[in-house]
Amino acid sequence: MSASRTALDRRAFLKTGLAGVAGAGALSAVPSPLRGREARLPPGKLLNRPLGKTGAVLPVVSMGVMNSNNENLIRAALDRGIFHLDTAHGYQRGTNEGAIGKVLQGRSRDSFFLATKIPGEPRDRQGNFSPETKAGPFLDKVDLSLQRLGLDHVDILYLHNVQTRESVLFEPLLEALQQLKKSGKARFVGVSTHSNEHGVIRAALEGKVHDVVLLGYNFRKTNLPEIDAAMADGVKAGLGFVAMKTMAGGFWDRERQEPINTKAALKWALNNPNITTAIPGVTAFDQLEQNLVVGTDITLTPEERADLKLGEAEGYAGLYCQGCRTCLPQCPRALPLPDLMRSYMYAYGYRNLGAAYDLLASLRVGENPCAGCGECTVRCAMGFDVRDRASDIARLQAAPSEFFA
Repeated sequence: MSASRTALDRRAFLKTGLAGVAGAGALSAVPSPLRGREARLPPGKLLNRPLGKTGAVLPVVSMGVMNSNNENLIRAALDRGIFHLDTAHGYQRGTNEGAIGKVLQGRSRDSFFLATKIPGEPRDRQGNFSPETKAGPFLDKVDLSLQRLGLDHVDILYLHNVQTRESVLFEPLLEALQQLKKSGKARFVGVSTHSNEHGVIRAALEGKVHDVVLLGYNFRKTNLPEIDAAMADGVKAGLGFVAMKTMAGGFWDRERQEPINTKAALKWALNNPNITTAIPGVTAFDQLEQNLVVGTDITLTPEERADLKLGEAEGYAGLYCQGCRTCLPQCPRALPLPDLMRSYMYAYGYRNLGAAYDLLASLRVGENPCAGCGECTVRCAMGFDVRDRASDIARLQAAPSEFFA
């Protein structure tokens, strides 16, 4: 019997065994389905929620455009009611913003809601900005993004991929965000984070500048109580929350033989009423159709709950690094392990080698970051073989960069 068949048979067995407990309160961390105004919307209409105190109201399912430059797909999402598009300055080396800009030409400005993300550089391996980090290059990237998009302003401008309180409150970039909002180049400003979500949220509350936080949020997170408590406080203060990484990597295995039930994973995230919308990546029309279905009904079935419980079984570590950062002090070389694991997920989970390559290039870890170390002492909270994954993905840097242009 093949390894993939064995894995699939095990998956079926686990689902059967877990289905009974799923209906009896498994996944208790998932809030009860909403029973507010959303439940009263007519069948077939996308549910919608307000975005904090911004006054904007968004569909619960939006479109992450990171992995797609298919203009027809982007156009179809807008035409079907998914009018919030999320991109970033660096996605597909800038061509992602350009593709979106072509689609937006001729559309009225109030018919879509556009968010983009700009990184601040340089930063150290702990994720903090250095004294050399200035606002000027950041503001220049904003202007370039607007030029690519063909817009005079974006609806949300995120400082991209912050991880620490110090990064959120870094004065030069905090002032730059305020300047962008005052100038009208951004209606709302925020931060995006792949790790330490609760710490980032509380820093945003402390700074009193940000309108929105874009955060990694999915059923695989082990720090959900801390995240949920921080979000609850944020909502009271008027912050809006957008969820990314809801699919938790998309697959349980690097061979992509065992897909995560992404429909269930998306529903799970949206069952938290403090999440305004999610931005799952869409690369195909069938994915768009699935997201449209979820956008009208976020009720989890017992089978879907059982699917999400598979992560508790042995051998289902998955591809998603939750960014808990507990690995960092364990590594004698102070390698940026969460980012290396995220690059691994981009390559094997998303099949986005360009994103994996560009992230690796920004880390400057070399093609064999673990060379010379003895037995690896890093113990991952998710059960990853950290050394194996870091060494595996680092090989990608040997390929010429033009392969990913």
